[in-house]
Amino acid sequence: MTIQTLVWGENVHEKTNKVVADLYPEGLHGCIAGALNSADGIEATTATLQDEEHGLTNDRLIDTDVLIWWGHAAHGEVADHVVDRVARHVQAGMGLIVLHSGHFSKIFKKLMGTPCNLTWREAGERERLWVTSRNHPIAAGLPDHFELENEEMYGEPFGIPEPLETVFISWFQGGEVFRSGVTYKRGAGNVFYFRPGHETYPTFYDENVRTVLRSAVMWAHNTAPRIMDVDAAPNVPVEDALEPLTARGPKLHADGEEGYR
Repeated sequence: MTIQTLVWGENVHEKTNKVVADLYPEGLHGCIAGALNSADGIEATTATLQDEEHGLTNDRLIDTDVLIWWGHAAHGEVADHVVDRVARHVQAGMGLIVLHSGHFSKIFKKLMGTPCNLTWREAGERERLWVTSRNHPIAAGLPDHFELENEEMYGEPFGIPEPLETVFISWFQGGEVFRSGVTYKRGAGNVFYFRPGHETYPTFYDENVRTVLRSAVMWAHNTAPRIMDVDAAPNVPVEDALEPLTARGPKLHADGEEGYR
């Protein structure tokens, strides 16, 4: 089965910053999609902020097994109704991978329910990523650690909920550490946050990073049918109870009436 993957990119700095444009002539989203399409079993396409509905229509999300999100300068420009739509699809079973500065994206903050804040420094320093869960599928094929010669520093404290799993921890040349690869379950959807990926550095050409992205897509893919009515909260009639039941006592709602929201 081919995993249908949609790589969403903000596509702002690629158009406004010469360093980024020269480094990623097809956009960060194009570079990431190319890395994924080099793997058997993954078919990656792209969408950007500038597309109609940001390229994230309901029909397109229905056909998406895993969504990858990279954003930085224009989080506030993502329409709230599109964010709500994406969140419902994640809760229904679509996988989500959030990269680097996407920690401040509306979708990640909505799913985490926390500020997702951190400390940072843009100094092109070395990042060493340690694998903290050797047998995790996302870490398959990696050494115990690998290095990126130039990256933006992210440091603790990281304002996220306690992760389901911590797959990577990063150390930076300036001394800070950071939980750089963490997983969550939101509804039926698998969620992975991966820290590397500052746009002025060639991070997405690094083969270890590309290995992580490919493995993360395979991990995030949920083969079960999508749960489309994730907001349903039905009022179950007494006569439909699994065991014989007689209603008793006062109640607020008439039979069949919807509850409060």
